[in-house]
Amino acid sequence: MRDVLVTEYVKIPEDVQVEVKSRLVTVKGPRGELFRDLRHVHVDITKLTEEHKLRIDMWHPRTKVKAGMNSICSSIKNMIKGVRQGFRYKLRFVYAHFPINVTASDDKRAVEIRNFLGEKRIRVVRMLDGVTCYRSDDIKDELVIEGNDILNVSQSAALVHQSCLVKNKDIRKFLDGIYVSHRGIIQELDD
Repeated sequence: MRDVLVTEYVKIPEDVQVEVKSRLVTVKGPRGELFRDLRHVHVDITKLTEEHKLRIDMWHPRTKVKAGMNSICSSIKNMIKGVRQGFRYKLRFVYAHFPINVTASDDKRAVEIRNFLGEKRIRVVRMLDGVTCYRSDDIKDELVIEGNDILNVSQSAALVHQSCLVKNKDIRKFLDGIYVSHRGIIQELDD
């Protein structure tokens, strides 16, 4: 039987401001501002100011549509976490013979990858909006990607990984590439 109303709540911390206007969600915090368009999902998003919560209602949802409710809540929670703490992905270079040479260029907005499997081709991967990258100082062969929006940070890490895929060889033997080794946040909260 179909539910009449499904309701979820998202708690808003004190140091974060959330604005909702016709399913356009803007989150402002200490690290910056994020914006997400949620008009593709048929939900009602209401801000409860006295309780510091967002109320998300879905009327008469089917079972499969109702499963998307947690996705909306997780998306807003990730936006809040991003403007408070930020996201950091760490990637490691794996090579057997030819050392991969990676440099952050264009004011930490792009990555240049040289000498992958001994190839002369220079691979250039541009980071998405609000994402910076740099080589780690303390760990050899590590690239760090940071930003506030988890979608852009993870997509930038995936673009770097996909630029170094081995083609036309046995991937069980040729394990060279750049792989995500750590996913986490930039700064811990004092709460």
